[in-house]
Amino acid sequence: MQESHADQPETSQVAGASDAAADASAAPEAAPASDAVLTADDLAKELLHGLGFCGHYMHFHGGGMSGRAPIICFIAKRGGDVSQQELGASFELKPGSLSEVLNKMEVAGLIERHRNPDDRRQLTVHLTEAGLEQARLEQEARIRFRGNAFTCLSDAEKLQLLDMLKRIRTRWEEFDA
Repeated sequence: MQESHADQPETSQVAGASDAAADASAAPEAAPASDAVLTADDLAKELLHGLGFCGHYMHFHGGGMSGRAPIICFIAKRGGDVSQQELGASFELKPGSLSEVLNKMEVAGLIERHRNPDDRRQLTVHLTEAGLEQARLEQEARIRFRGNAFTCLSDAEKLQLLDMLKRIRTRWEEFDA
């Protein structure tokens, strides 16, 4: 009977990556040594660590996908009023999670919630003047970030990165299929 090696890391070596970067305790700013090699598993760990940093940075500096900033901008783009149900569907949030975020926004004076006069079961979320101003500031910050985020790459590298990210996303979506 043959042993399965499916759980064993590949032992091939990949040139151009840092041994220190494969160690979880290594400083994230450590630059890869050009003559060092990593196993395929260690390289995958380093790639995932880098993607993780980008995700973390975007979440905490860009308001995440379900935080206050994207919700405010979403409401503003729809004229300042949207149903709570539409918000939940657009951000794929459970009603309890959405209510928690909206409660905090309401306490901060950024939104008001009112019953829809045509359907009393629905709540309409309305941006206040402070909410509209916050949406304007958030949108300006997002535009500034997009303008600066990839200036370290050439246009060709940006297109190459976009292609790679699409391929990674497609592959990862296959894991859930």
